[in-house]
Amino acid sequence: MNRYSDTTKCNNPELVVMLTHNDYTADNAEEIFDQCRDSEANYWGMKEMPLPPQRMKALYDDMKRSGKTTVLEVVGYTEEAGIRGAYLAAECGCDILMGTVFSVRVAEICHANGIRYMPFVGKTSGRPSVLCGSVEEIMRDAHNALAAGADGVDLLGYRYVGDALALNKSLCQSLPGKVCIAGSIDSFQRLNEVKEAGAALFTIGGAFFDNKFDGTFCQQINKVCRYLRND
Repeated sequence: MNRYSDTTKCNNPELVVMLTHNDYTADNAEEIFDQCRDSEANYWGMKEMPLPPQRMKALYDDMKRSGKTTVLEVVGYTEEAGIRGAYLAAECGCDILMGTVFSVRVAEICHANGIRYMPFVGKTSGRPSVLCGSVEEIMRDAHNALAAGADGVDLLGYRYVGDALALNKSLCQSLPGKVCIAGSIDSFQRLNEVKEAGAALFTIGGAFFDNKFDGTFCQQINKVCRYLRND
């Protein structure tokens, strides 16, 4: 079941577990998901590289059978990369496409296939991604994307070269229920900041692989979910 629309009703942001490290999907992504399918995380995702589409589709199918909301994040900065990503998300039956630079054509493909579209905003580059631009420019980019057909935005807040806290809070408060803070959330302090900012979603991938939350992959997921609920 796609639970994305429920995020606007929640006080706590939803964790999106990304089976990725350094902006690439892990080769043992299937094994990790199988070990963690009964964890408390409802949202699961991958990047568009390097797994072949057949493996990605099989894993996304497994996630869907387990009742998960599925996410594909495309680290691409051209319309062509976004279009390829949108068709891949459709082929895999994903619920949400994140990343890409905003494109009306990508939005059209997503909506024709029942996919929610959350593009990067601001000047993004590199892999792992880096975000540049002023807070005002990034906010304007986000509002323009929503006005032109995006369902939300993918904010690389902790990859920002400026004041991440100011950016996260400004954008989340300007676009309630529409922001996913993605990348480099690797501490309980940053979890506090994400919650305070008011994000709808946030991603963690590499921090779980690097054991930043101390435990097995599954234990770390549950620890983050329970921390946000104050359990």
